[in-house]
Amino acid sequence: MRHWTLLGEASIPGSSQSLSLYRGKDDFFIKISSGGGELMSTRKHGSEDALGTLPCRRLKNSHTARVLIGGLGMGFTLAAVLREVGSEAEVTVAELIPEVVDWNRGPLGERSGYPLDDPRTRVHVVDVKKLLKGKRAYYDVIALDVDNGPEGLTQSDNDWLYSMQGIVAAQQALTPGGILAYWSAGPDQAFHDRLRRGGFLVEEVSVFAHGKKGARHTIWLASLQ
Repeated sequence: MRHWTLLGEASIPGSSQSLSLYRGKDDFFIKISSGGGELMSTRKHGSEDALGTLPCRRLKNSHTARVLIGGLGMGFTLAAVLREVGSEAEVTVAELIPEVVDWNRGPLGERSGYPLDDPRTRVHVVDVKKLLKGKRAYYDVIALDVDNGPEGLTQSDNDWLYSMQGIVAAQQALTPGGILAYWSAGPDQAFHDRLRRGGFLVEEVSVFAHGKKGARHTIWLASLQ
């Protein structure tokens, strides 16, 4: 039998649900109150790594890239971005739940290499929507891992990010030649088509959650035509 230790709990703003952080012998996981199962785990972060790596590798100049990440999670996307960009890059993270930031600054952060301590990182405890609306032609990469993708689990406000309004706001916040990336638990043809109607060339990548077998997640990479 696996034994888990509860390390912390956090309310999700705008929702009646909560997150719980657990530690086991070799890993951590975060659970959402309604589902009962793992929302994310330090054992399975292949697709979170890909969300950071894939768009940054498509940049013509990653040395001075400005990157926005929506959703800190367990820090793996942030760590992946930092590995791909240069010393003069600026990586901004928007995380709605302050306890998630605290967990990443604590013992959880060791698993991703404490990327919040990197001098290139700027973290804001805010809805990523606010940062998207506040910039025009600023970010070279926008990587969004909010809720569970287009079919959200935690709060209905997240649906805006996957609406045409949200897509347009992200498009306006991108620099010419910039790349917009989304993480999802699975494919969603309606959202794929919405990105295309927004004027994007869309690449849909299926990525293993862990290793080379088991569950796959979806990464959309969108660039302007």
